[in-house]
Amino acid sequence: MPSPFEPEKAKPVAPFDIKKKLMLFVFLVPMAVAIVIAFLYLEIKYAIFTGGLLVISGGGLSFFLYSLAKKNFDISVEREELRNVVLTLEDATIIYDREFKVLFFNPAGEDLFNLKTGDVVGQVIKTQDVERPELQRLAQVIFPSLAPSITSRSKAGVYPQVVDLSFEEPDMELRVITTIISDVKGGILGFMKVIHDRTREQFLLRSKSEFVTVASHQLRGPVTNINWALESLVKDQSLSEESQVLVDNALMGGQQLLKIIEDLINIAKIEEGRFGYNFEPTDLVYFINNILAQVMPQARRASIKVYFDRPKDPLPPVLINQEKMTMVFYNFLDNGIRYNVQNGEVIVKVEQVKDEPFVQVSIKDTGIGIPSAEIKKIFGKFFRAENAMKFQTEGSGLGLYINKNIVLAHGGKIWAESEMNRGTTFFFTLPTSMEVIPERESMAGEGNS
Repeated sequence: MPSPFEPEKAKPVAPFDIKKKLMLFVFLVPMAVAIVIAFLYLEIKYAIFTGGLLVISGGGLSFFLYSLAKKNFDISVEREELRNVVLTLEDATIIYDREFKVLFFNPAGEDLFNLKTGDVVGQVIKTQDVERPELQRLAQVIFPSLAPSITSRSKAGVYPQVVDLSFEEPDMELRVITTIISDVKGGILGFMKVIHDRTREQFLLRSKSEFVTVASHQLRGPVTNINWALESLVKDQSLSEESQVLVDNALMGGQQLLKIIEDLINIAKIEEGRFGYNFEPTDLVYFINNILAQVMPQARRASIKVYFDRPKDPLPPVLINQEKMTMVFYNFLDNGIRYNVQNGEVIVKVEQVKDEPFVQVSIKDTGIGIPSAEIKKIFGKFFRAENAMKFQTEGSGLGLYINKNIVLAHGGKIWAESEMNRGTTFFFTLPTSMEVIPERESMAGEGNS
């Protein structure tokens, strides 16, 4: 019998027991770590599921779980950052599901619609809500067809969908941009609307346009009368040679001033959406022949030869607003004549665009050209190339801007190619099918001006 003070000898442990404990340690430690990670970064239900899965599968999933948890954490951070961005947007933002239940409503929306987030989020917006004063404006934005006035809208069924709404009480102009929220398979989960308050900017635009229109109309009458008087004096054979030169210069200046006034009126109409387009099938070759016949006197006075490179094969009729397109050709031809060299040339060419419902027009001159650094700016409002201002001091820089807007309204494209001191070629396309012409509100109310 051993002494009570003598320690009992330790029992030898079988090799199998050591191996078993080691395996258990290797299994349990990664699993425990993984479960802790899961509870820290994943939702509880996912953590419990993952823990159970590990019990079944072993600690070999710990690395996978860590990666999953890290990815979920990163997504959560990104989602929170995105949420903060949306919350601080100056434009009102609404997110709702397919049943029109509001899921998100930012502070800018609170200010615009005079509503609290808590009063909106969770509500299902119905068309009947247009009768509720507190929800009327919100319902009209979600269902634009219920709004008092739609000033413009993009093509139906195409997203992002852009709609401009106008309200009288209170006076408000809103641009509503709607995008689809989809799942990974493309199924529609809901919609997001971003509402931009355009009230002030539209007011300023209208004020500017009204000023330009009124001022231009007030100037056009007196200038027309002055030009008429000067034209009468030009025919007076009794004038001295010196007086004749003065009258000619005055008449030229009056005509240039009248052109600027007309351009300003047209720009005001363009920017107000009142320019008015009525597209009709047109024989383009016949149309161009008539225009060239009218510009020939100006070309002869400037010693410029004008040629028309007619197509060999018949062209399909183009769909154009003849009045507006006449303006386009005159502007291009006038530039080709005025900014050309002595005894220079202007060549007009038309051809069918292959496999597309368009005809391409090119107007090429042998003039001063446009600097390469400025070629992208020439269609901007009031822009004139530096060498053009030195060559011709007169000019408003409005003609090409007007041309661009007219061509785009026809659904066409417009561009230019140029080489300094060798000439410039302007290109634009015209439609042969109504399908490529942009949809727009009726502008029948252009009026007489």
